Amino acid sequence: MKSLTRTELLGYSLLLFVYALGIYFANSDVVFFDTHIVQEDGFAEYGTAFMLLCVFILTGGRLLNLGSSKPLLWKIGLAGMTLVFLFGAGEEISWGQRLFGIESSEYFLENNAQQETNLHNMMVGETKINKLVFSQILTVVLVIYLLILPILYRKKEWAKNLVNSFGVPVARWSHTTALVLATGMLEFMKSSSRRWELYELAFGVIFFIIFLNPLNDSIYKKEG
Repeated sequence: MKSLTRTELLGYSLLLFVYALGIYFANSDVVFFDTHIVQEDGFAEYGTAFMLLCVFILTGGRLLNLGSSKPLLWKIGLAGMTLVFLFGAGEEISWGQRLFGIESSEYFLENNAQQETNLHNMMVGETKINKLVFSQILTVVLVIYLLILPILYRKKEWAKNLVNSFGVPVARWSHTTALVLATGMLEFMKSSSRRWELYELAFGVIFFIIFLNPLNDSIYKKEG
């Protein structure tokens, strides 16, 4: 197994420190945990948005710098991932609405669970989109991406060629292990319903690490 890079060590150390604080305060002072560690517009939320923005910049930069030497499918894949992470960063902070004091339109006031200008808190009947898409569907996507895809990439040549063609970074087992551990550690913070803010932060940090140092890092080398 390839040794961890400095960036990976720094990212994992940061998460371990934040999670240790979270576990301590979630079990000793849950009010402090909710109002200082995982509060709305707090460290965890803005940290997540920042990390997603970093992935957006990293992916977009690769597209601009390497696109001229890459085939069309690779550029389509990178463009798609760039947009996905820009969307994720924007949604995390409601597209800067609270930062800039922008009022929500009547539509969002009536149909958004938090009356904010974002999609993940929208309501469809009695169901919150965040619960359906960002909890259930995203869980399936993560399992496929972090567990199934790395196995297929290593075992099946067709999967390797397909993934590389679209420029999709493949997680190393250290990345998968880190997110599995981050998921399991949430069980020690069950006293707070806002513990998921720390999980989103872990998601942002680990995905930045994956995109920065994937198993198939050769797909980000300039050709020709």
